[in-house]
Amino acid sequence: MAKKEKSKAAEKVAKAEKASRSNKPKASKGKAKENAFLRAGKSVSKFFKDFRGEIKKIVWPDRKTVIKSTGIVLLVVAVIGLIIFLIDTGLVEGIRLLKTAAENFNSEVTTAAEAVTEQVTAAVTEASASLGG
Repeated sequence: MAKKEKSKAAEKVAKAEKASRSNKPKASKGKAKENAFLRAGKSVSKFFKDFRGEIKKIVWPDRKTVIKSTGIVLLVVAVIGLIIFLIDTGLVEGIRLLKTAAENFNSEVTTAAEAVTEQVTAAVTEASASLGG
């Protein structure tokens, strides 16, 4: 099957090259220089002739190859999307855990500070009562 496609491609290339060779104008040495608009027109015309010749050389893939390639692309996109989703979810959960740990730490520090304040207040009250009384 591949050899058949290659031979078709080779035939197209040979046909396009033959067509481009036969369309080449013969250079005449005795002509005066043409004006800019005529040269530009000829350049544009030559461009499109060359363009058409190059387009004829293109070998388009068959339906089976296109469907297979499309399936592979869709599969790779889905797998990469899943990987990015999992990484994103993991990072979000990690940040949520850090936030919860920080809040718990902050509440523990506040509770400890309150306990120390109560002990100091009780000691000061006890000391002032023993001195004043």
